[in-house]
Amino acid sequence: MKTDIIFYRLFQEFPDIFFELIGNPPESASLYQFSSVEIKQTAFRIDGVFLPTQGSENQIYFVEVQFQADGEIYSRLIAEICLYLRQNQPLNDWGAVVLYPNRNVDTGNIKHYREFFTSGRVRRIYLDELGEGASLPIGIATAKLVIATDDIAIVQARELIDRTKSEINSPPKQQQLLQFIETILAYKFPTMSREEMEEMFGLSELKQTRFYQEAFQEGVEQGKVQGIEQGKLRAVPAMLAAGLTVEQVAQALDLSVEQVRQAAQ
Repeated sequence: MKTDIIFYRLFQEFPDIFFELIGNPPESASLYQFSSVEIKQTAFRIDGVFLPTQGSENQIYFVEVQFQADGEIYSRLIAEICLYLRQNQPLNDWGAVVLYPNRNVDTGNIKHYREFFTSGRVRRIYLDELGEGASLPIGIATAKLVIATDDIAIVQARELIDRTKSEINSPPKQQQLLQFIETILAYKFPTMSREEMEEMFGLSELKQTRFYQEAFQEGVEQGKVQGIEQGKLRAVPAMLAAGLTVEQVAQALDLSVEQVRQAAQ
């Protein structure tokens, strides 16, 4: 499962969840725009950045989602941030948050960067240590659904769907969160049919990633390379509509950026 894409999309659509994760009021999200930034003349790209709205003195937040062990994560992260600061010269202060599923994945060596951690400028969050889903705000509980084992995910998804329908008063936001839960389920259960998903979770519609899963599966069953590629290309418009960038879709589907752009047209 492309967990980094899932979380960056989560923060893009529900920025208040990020601020709840770091212990800030969720209303802080209204003062930020979530984006990704490229660092000129390097191979670096920072996929998750909360930039304060123009004229705001709030600090910048750099976000790294790390679900695989990487011994060089902190050297890369600090280098990316320092290059960004040098090239952009922002007046705002900054902080960084690294999101892990658990401590076992945190294999990076902080020896050369420990001052960033002791000062609190760089923080680490371990999803499995956030508490039980039922006691958490619904946004954080949704984030934890990504790391749940399949059997537990089924129970938690049902609870989240019920909570969303009862706790979220805004119909557009309710539908948006339900669709995001559906997306996580489609990633976690890629072989489950539409009918099985509807029966298990009581969902009336499966959109976005489910569209890709079924289109791709249809191509695989045809047993032809052309069919597989067509399945991928059919998934492009739905994934772009779900909020993913062209580059993220290309990575997820193993296509070139040009192929994604042509399919989008």
